[in-house]
Amino acid sequence: MLQFLIRRLTGAVVIMFLIGAFTFFLFYTIPQDFAELACGKNCSPENIAVIRENLGLDKPIATQFWEFMGGILTGRDFAQGHCSAPCLGVSFESREFVWDSIIDRFPLTLSLTAGGLVIFLILGLGSGMLAAWKRGTAVDKAVSGASMVLSSIQIYVLGPIVLGILVYSTGWMENPKYVPFLDDPAGWAVGMLIPWAVMATIFTAQYTRMSRSTMIEQLQEEHVRTARAKGMRQRYVFFRYAWRGSLTPIVTILGMDLSALLTGAVVTEFTFDLAGVGRLAVDSSLSKDLPLTMGVMLFGAFFILILNIIVDLTYAYIDPRVRLA
Repeated sequence: MLQFLIRRLTGAVVIMFLIGAFTFFLFYTIPQDFAELACGKNCSPENIAVIRENLGLDKPIATQFWEFMGGILTGRDFAQGHCSAPCLGVSFESREFVWDSIIDRFPLTLSLTAGGLVIFLILGLGSGMLAAWKRGTAVDKAVSGASMVLSSIQIYVLGPIVLGILVYSTGWMENPKYVPFLDDPAGWAVGMLIPWAVMATIFTAQYTRMSRSTMIEQLQEEHVRTARAKGMRQRYVFFRYAWRGSLTPIVTILGMDLSALLTGAVVTEFTFDLAGVGRLAVDSSLSKDLPLTMGVMLFGAFFILILNIIVDLTYAYIDPRVRLA
């Protein structure tokens, strides 16, 4: 297990370096002066020259790249002051350090992603197992039909409908908003409930179908049939043997869906006007704030890599036959 973890962490460092290099040189193919972008409209040549020097844009591209990568590890000095590691540069728009801007928005995105993940895993796996348990009955048909319908609905369509019914028409709930968890746990949950429910609905439908099909496959396995032949109770066989085996392919798919989950968080933030990292990424792209865009991309890649390592480590617990060393 330790060797596997070291190997994956080493690979993650290499991948992050390659993503950073690709992102950096990709942005430098843009035929526009970064100093002009940072200075804004109606900026004098003198101010552009000062900004170019302050940001180190007067140096060779290779030097700028190594300073950028080195700043992530050790920090950098700018006209605004010292940028502590991990330093991702200075935003053209706000003149704030990119890392500070991302960390300021990250709690909202983390709350949105984690809450939606927990809800759709519980509902998706639960409804899928129920459909497999009641295979061929009206319950199975109802669950399968509902999952087919809900999987075709998009967040940007379902979100306004839910807002129109629960907020604007009936007034049963307030507009979604983010409240720090430590300040008000109840307000945090209430403010994020609608975005959680909308984002989870889409993924719940997908995982319902997947968990149902994998559970049905597991129920046909030899060891499950052997357990039944020994006279074990149906409920015990279902949860002791079939359920655990059905989780392995679902965890595999979950690892692949992490990027889609973050994309769903971006759409959800826009739908409900929440200022998270996803909203920050889109705004920075529209305003050509390249340091902020690069920083968000690297942060997102790092987040996905860490989550994939965590998913891989769960294999050994779910299926002892997996050998990670």
